[in-house]
Amino acid sequence: MTRVRWLQGMAVIGATALLMASSCSWQLGVPVPDGVPPPPGDAVPQIDTYAKGRPADQLHEWAAQRAPALGIPVTALEAYAYAARVAEVENPDCHLAWTTLAGIGQVESHHGTYRGATVAPDGEVTPPIRGVLLDGTNGNLEIMDHDSVSHDPAVEDKGDEPFARAMGPMQFIPETWRLYGVDANNDGEISADNMDDAALSAAGYLCWRGKDLSKPRGWMEALRAYNHSDAYARNVRDWATAYAQGHPL
Repeated sequence: MTRVRWLQGMAVIGATALLMASSCSWQLGVPVPDGVPPPPGDAVPQIDTYAKGRPADQLHEWAAQRAPALGIPVTALEAYAYAARVAEVENPDCHLAWTTLAGIGQVESHHGTYRGATVAPDGEVTPPIRGVLLDGTNGNLEIMDHDSVSHDPAVEDKGDEPFARAMGPMQFIPETWRLYGVDANNDGEISADNMDDAALSAAGYLCWRGKDLSKPRGWMEALRAYNHSDAYARNVRDWATAYAQGHPL
């Protein structure tokens, strides 16, 4: 794993204007919803986070025992649990739980299965999941994608699509991915369309923005940075809480 890259991602201070849907910080007087942070759920077993190959495979038995009841693909649950375990090892002050990552994954892409996509055992999500054009219409931000990395493969004439789209199962904006994307499964590639890479990159981003997600304001800081919407945060909270209780919402 490119662990140094993961740590560097948490230390990036500049270029925050385009981070995910918003980079707004917490404002005084904004109430924290009840039930925040959501429960952490079942403890993730200790593993060798530096293992060769796909390290998340070490969590297969743990994930396979829980995935059917949760309605989460086994590979996706492995990825969330592994990302939370890496966060605990590399940044123990963050207190990021797999349930929060799973809540985000459900809201963003149904754990990589949106519109019939599937998650392969190596974490690859196909076909690639792309969000709506961020062209400033319908309440969306206007964000350009000059490098054309986030085009929807279904769009035939890519030259007519200069705006960005959120990418992959965790729905990263291209600029955010450039700053925080990491290789979590040791395949030598950093892909927003890989569940392992996306989950671990999301963990780094959430820890950097929220600092301590065991605190209500820290958790809300992280979620509001991921998507500047309290309704979004409450939706993630509700899914994460259900997962902690052993079932989907």
